[in-house]
Amino acid sequence: MENKKPKNVFKEGPISSDFIGNSIYKHQTKTSIGAHNIFLGQVRADEIDGKKVAAITYTAYQEMANKKFEDIRENAFKKFELTCMHIYHSLGTVKTGEICLFVFVSSPRRKVVFEALEYIVEAIKADVPVFGKEVFEDETHQWKVNS
Repeated sequence: MENKKPKNVFKEGPISSDFIGNSIYKHQTKTSIGAHNIFLGQVRADEIDGKKVAAITYTAYQEMANKKFEDIRENAFKKFELTCMHIYHSLGTVKTGEICLFVFVSSPRRKVVFEALEYIVEAIKADVPVFGKEVFEDETHQWKVNS
């Protein structure tokens, strides 16, 4: 059996509302779906040591990260009755207020999408090698610590 290369989930820069809306729109013809749920991760303007975050610059070990995203996807499909799942994560600089993570799940039933989405987002935060460097308004920076 041939090893399939995992899908590239990364998008350069912020994830636009047009991209998100179009992704949702494409599912209107899939009439076996009864529920969708989305998670949008947005860059916060945190204040750290008296300095305000202006942006986060994301980097990743892309090959390894895409494999981890694929593992999370496969595990979620085994664990939950999902019809569709889409994951997109930003690379590069994303300003405060912009979207850096978009997770979209669909299922015949509503309860499933809530449980699956939480499982997926927590797995991404715990297991995927994506790194963020917080860029402050004064242009200094530091590596982000996930909380």
